[in-house]
Amino acid sequence: MSANITDVQRGANETGDTSSQVLSAARQLSGDSQRLKQEVSRFLQSVRAA
Repeated sequence: MSANITDVQRGANETGDTSSQVLSAARQLSGDSQRLKQEVSRFLQSVRAA
């Protein structure tokens, strides 16, 4: 019985760790997306000005 509880606890911990990694990656992608949007906007402005 205690082995099952330990397995469940380990699984819950791994799930928590993985969800933290996914959240971190999503935040990084969001930041990258914003920077890309700004760069594309600047590029298009320079093309229009040319």
